[in-house]
Amino acid sequence: MYDGKTFRSVTNTANGEVSGDTLFHYHQADTIVWAEYGGGAIVRGTLIATVAPDNSLDMRYQHVNTAGELMTGRCQTTPETLPNGRLRLHEHWQWTSGDGSMGESIVDEVR
Repeated sequence: MYDGKTFRSVTNTANGEVSGDTLFHYHQADTIVWAEYGGGAIVRGTLIATVAPDNSLDMRYQHVNTAGELMTGRCQTTPETLPNGRLRLHEHWQWTSGDGSMGESIVDEVR
């Protein structure tokens, strides 16, 4: 479901670092998903997740931002199939570094 797909952020709460300039490149093998991401305030990042039977993701992420800080967090992601067939991911996340704040974002598949 996720393998080979690229995603771009369309909305994010103010305490997030991902923006519309950030691209995520997803891979999948069975029930494991991983991705590399970067762009905007993110120099380089990776994530890893497990896929639940409903295709939602239990995710952990880490990246280095343009300030040179190593940031980490966790995310629960729910997929939605848009009318045009692209995937939209609804994300509820929390920093496990920094201030520990929570946020929400939406990323859309780029074709």
